[in-house]
Amino acid sequence: MFPIRDENHSGIVPVVTGALIALNAAAWMLLQGLGAEAPLARSVCELGLIPGELLGRVAAGTRVEIGPNATCVLGDGESWYTPLTSMFMHGSWMHIIGNMWFLWVFGDNIEAAMGRVRYVLFYLLSGFAAAAAQVLADPSSAVPMVGASGAIGGVMGAYAVLYPRARIDVLFFFGFFVRVLPMSAIFMLGYWFLIQLLSGTLGDGVGGVAFWAHVGGFAAGAALALPLSGGRREAR
Repeated sequence: MFPIRDENHSGIVPVVTGALIALNAAAWMLLQGLGAEAPLARSVCELGLIPGELLGRVAAGTRVEIGPNATCVLGDGESWYTPLTSMFMHGSWMHIIGNMWFLWVFGDNIEAAMGRVRYVLFYLLSGFAAAAAQVLADPSSAVPMVGASGAIGGVMGAYAVLYPRARIDVLFFFGFFVRVLPMSAIFMLGYWFLIQLLSGTLGDGVGGVAFWAHVGGFAAGAALALPLSGGRREAR
């Protein structure tokens, strides 16, 4: 299932959401070379979150292959900043496009509910919670984690709490059958969360996806939604 749009009009110009999308796009262009092999590999190794390196559980000089022609050398520098920088790095065109689309669909309503300053704080806290969940799930991992999906998972968790009955138009794929179906936010987002939880529990990192980061971000967003929106549920 892929969300196309929501029918929950925020009534604002989503300045912060647009700025976050612009920052991710700028990082993809300026630091990751629009996905070109060398800058992409360098950015993932240097700015991605590597749990074992962050916690000092891998030896300096450890080499980890991250692609056919790309290798990270771990433990050769500081990595305390990577929980932040990893939020703005991506692994492919589809990765960044998918993440930014989800942020655009759901972010404006959370920005409207919280206000711009609290929304920025919320986004960062959700991203840090996502990083912490992934680190706790596999603290010795030498695999870099990149992507905004943990923080965006927080946006989705907050949306599920604040606007559970909002209508989401979802592009539904079932083999050759493709159709746009309307469904409630709580159903669509609850299904997404359940898939992440089951995949993290049973999948053991299938496809290199940081499922526990998604779970941690969503849970943090759901927990922070009411406190940072003034305790109001708004079902437009």
